[in-house]
Amino acid sequence: MVEGAVVAAYISLALNIAVLLPVCGSLLVKARWCDDAYGPPTPARGILLSIYLTILMASALLLVLSWPDAIIALLAIQILYKLIAPLTVGSLRNPVVASNLAIAAVHTVTVFLLLRTTG
Repeated sequence: MVEGAVVAAYISLALNIAVLLPVCGSLLVKARWCDDAYGPPTPARGILLSIYLTILMASALLLVLSWPDAIIALLAIQILYKLIAPLTVGSLRNPVVASNLAIAAVHTVTVFLLLRTTG
């Protein structure tokens, strides 16, 4: 990977970890703010937690292993689900949707840089 792409990949993966550690921890302990952001505890919220934990673990692993193709795949899936979320939630005002769109913007730059450097 070229230096700019390496830095961007590091930023995106570190951002995933920085956001998902407190979110997953809060969902696990059923923090009160999670009810406002994600609704009450339900099987669907548990499934969302499993997805978030998977992204968290994959991000940590890829931070160490630095596999460009796997990083592109992880971030591309995140970009897609984050861009679809306003349509499925029906709002841009939801704090989870808004933060996801900002994160998708960062990940889009990373994917673009990785694709330019990996062919």
